[in-house]
Amino acid sequence: MVGGLLLVFGLQWLRKAILRAAGLKALHDETALFAEETERARAQAPGDERAGIDPYAFTVSFKGVLLEGLEVVFIVLTFGANQHRIGLAAVAAVAAVAVVVAVGFAVRAPLARVPENALKFAVGVMLTSFGTFWSAEGAGAHWPAGDAALLVIIPGLLIAALTIVSWLRRAAASRLVGRSA
Repeated sequence: MVGGLLLVFGLQWLRKAILRAAGLKALHDETALFAEETERARAQAPGDERAGIDPYAFTVSFKGVLLEGLEVVFIVLTFGANQHRIGLAAVAAVAAVAVVVAVGFAVRAPLARVPENALKFAVGVMLTSFGTFWSAEGAGAHWPAGDAALLVIIPGLLIAALTIVSWLRRAAASRLVGRSA
């Protein structure tokens, strides 16, 4: 079941990332989005100055950190369950949540330096690769070399995705040439 979910989410991320990389979907502009969200936040009612807490900013930050923390917990517990080491995975999940919370408090500006579009492409490849691996295992298949098969699946899927990007770029370029003729 986890493999199927990862595969579904991974393919959605990868499809969008391929379309962005091929120029068929607009790239995310994190700086513009941050400016827009900042302006929207400033339009909200001001927080309690005496307490030094802005309720709107706190809620937005809390939701983001909670979501990321839950994703990390889900992934860590899945890996632990796969290896029959739930206790160790639970400890690792708690540690991961602590790290995510610490990063959430430490970061106070947009992550404009993070190449978001490339990161989403990589996440799409990873989610789809792990989803493929676990879906096949869940269906009863046994991978040659076990978990090491991921070392073939991941680059194979990356090469396939980059090939699709190249093909889509060429197709879009040939359509533009055909229209201008």
